[in-house]
Amino acid sequence: MAGARRKYKVLVLFDSAGTPPADQDFSRELKTADWAAEAHVIDALKKLGHEARMIGVYDEPGLIIDEVKAHPPDVVFNLTEHFNARSAYDRNVAGLLEMMDVRYTGSGSTGLTLCKNKGMAKEILAYHRIRVPDSTVFPPGSTVRRPKRLTFPLFIKPLEEEASYGISQDSFVENDQAFEERVRFIHERMNQEALAEEYIDGRELYVSILGNGRLQVFPFREVIFSEIPEGRPRFSTFRAKWDDAYRKRWGIQNIFAEGLPNGTAQRIANICKKVYRALRIRGYGRIDLRVTPEGEIVILEANPNPNLDRDDEFAQSAMKAGLTYEALIQRILRLAFMEPF
Repeated sequence: MAGARRKYKVLVLFDSAGTPPADQDFSRELKTADWAAEAHVIDALKKLGHEARMIGVYDEPGLIIDEVKAHPPDVVFNLTEHFNARSAYDRNVAGLLEMMDVRYTGSGSTGLTLCKNKGMAKEILAYHRIRVPDSTVFPPGSTVRRPKRLTFPLFIKPLEEEASYGISQDSFVENDQAFEERVRFIHERMNQEALAEEYIDGRELYVSILGNGRLQVFPFREVIFSEIPEGRPRFSTFRAKWDDAYRKRWGIQNIFAEGLPNGTAQRIANICKKVYRALRIRGYGRIDLRVTPEGEIVILEANPNPNLDRDDEFAQSAMKAGLTYEALIQRILRLAFMEPF
């Protein structure tokens, strides 16, 4: 598969909102903001000269099997983030492609499993002596009682979600009553395990990384909360990430990080590479962290296969590093043909 100029038969695999139409015509959806990443990737592949077919899936793996058999691709560009409305089930899509011996972009089923289970990821990183928030997991049906080692303030979130889904101002708790109410909310309303962890104060940075064995760290992005009063907690709720009016009201912006103390940027890059490798991320990923006022680097979570919208963090960081968007997509595609470690 060598040769930078080779044109591939690419199957672009993505989520559909419910059962996809029989004709798999998503031309209307691809013109909307919610489908920007899919549209941008497909457009880039065509500009690069690749043959791009597309298929949306929701809860029927047979669609993937039938498509791969009918039109065998050289590689699948895997943009799925869910299966059957379950975020954690994206690992099974990767697993299906592995069983079919089909090359695909991004992280494998192992990396997706480790990263999506935030409790497991923290245990692995702690084993590697990487600083993470102290935490505990509460499965549905368990006794909800705060361990004495966890002191307030605390942060409660669903164990296996992404994009801040399930995170609101109520996720930040300062007493046992609020703690128990939020854990039960996640059990009852989201039907999954709840992760309770110490709240880490500090600057919040997003570190984008490209590669398998040899890793490239792109310029860091930072989220700032300029209109939130001093002394109030600063964190990215679902609305803080996706509601433009809410972001404007509270002065929430994502910018390129500046003014890090001497040597801090290199320490961050080195730690994030360790995280990437420990959690078996492949192809491309983003590490979210905080730098405390004392200069401690604390990993919040790792995101395999982050959003590839031209205007989102990963692509913006890559372009800041000198890659065009099309060159980034070509690099991600080529990494699917290389051994992960």
